[in-house]
Amino acid sequence: MKYIISLCIATAICFSCTHKHEHNHDHDHEHVHGVDCNHDHDHEQEHSHDHGPNAITFTPEQAAKVDFLVEKPRIEPFGQVIKTTAQVQASQADEIIVSAKASGIVVLSKTLMEGQNVSANQLLFVVEGSGLDNNSTVRFAEAKNNYERLHTSYQRASELVKDNIISTKDFEQIKSEYEIAKAVYDNIQKSITGKGQEIKASRSGYVKQLFVTNGQHVEEGQPLVTLSTNRRLVLKADVSPKYIADLPYIHTATFHTADKQRFYTLEELNGVVLSYGKTLQNNNYLLPISFEIDNKAEFIPGGFFETYIKLRSDKQAMTLPNTSLTEEQGLYFVYVKLCVDAYEKRQVTLGATDGIRTQILSGLDKNENVVTQGAMSVKLSQDSGALDPHAGHVH
Repeated sequence: MKYIISLCIATAICFSCTHKHEHNHDHDHEHVHGVDCNHDHDHEQEHSHDHGPNAITFTPEQAAKVDFLVEKPRIEPFGQVIKTTAQVQASQADEIIVSAKASGIVVLSKTLMEGQNVSANQLLFVVEGSGLDNNSTVRFAEAKNNYERLHTSYQRASELVKDNIISTKDFEQIKSEYEIAKAVYDNIQKSITGKGQEIKASRSGYVKQLFVTNGQHVEEGQPLVTLSTNRRLVLKADVSPKYIADLPYIHTATFHTADKQRFYTLEELNGVVLSYGKTLQNNNYLLPISFEIDNKAEFIPGGFFETYIKLRSDKQAMTLPNTSLTEEQGLYFVYVKLCVDAYEKRQVTLGATDGIRTQILSGLDKNENVVTQGAMSVKLSQDSGALDPHAGHVH
């Protein structure tokens, strides 16, 4: 009996110890798990408070989805900028006026319209002169007869001078008259046939302006058509006379396309400053400035471009691309990078702009990194206010 009682007590003690051990194991597991959560929470608090409550979270994963770039400001010479408008005009060096070389009736070789492309040596018109005084047919016949007559005289004189029947002086005179007649005939023969004068394109290009219609009578020297190669263009801008002392110091210029999507610099267009006004005209109280540039698809003669004329300067300035700037109620801001996924919205004071870069007068240090592409994405990230600060993180 005592043995049975002793066995029951031992079993009870064993069960009690085993239950206690299991209970303590569960408690210890929960405690360790709780430390992990607190660690995460502390890390989150530490991360968010490092840069202040106004830090904007924008992760590398978000940046990879947009056109995104961070750069330091550029310290460079940046002078005065004159903002104006320039009109596109054809360059005179790229235009040629084709005129009639004789009087007659214009016959178009085929339908010819302004804006139409033409190739070099393409037949454009025939000026028929039948029945008219001083017409191309008469000139052609006269030149041909004169050439043939003097050619015969030259051949005869070549034989006579060998036998000393005529003097060398007389022979040289006959030879000179023959060579002149031949040159005139060869020149007329290139463009005038028995039907009249052929007018061909002297070079490839397009018809800028057509001055005559089919069947119209024209006089010798009258303009028929203007051809343009359109390879080079002129941008003519007008500025206030208050800048007259500054114009000799023009350094470069930038031109803004009509759709506001593209800027061109004078260097990109292989451009030069052709001229600038030095006096005021009676019918114009502005000073003209002309730039010659290579033609681009966006540059159509007659169109207008927003233009920024930059003057030379040795003064150093801090500048940022205009894509860095965001505007709110007349104030301008940039986004400064604080760490890999944190940015600060910073108000800045602006100076002059050339349409591509803008001078920063205050609000920024030259060694700070600024969002130069993708600033609007960071702004939208700030405005949403509901982004997960651990988006894209692995702890």
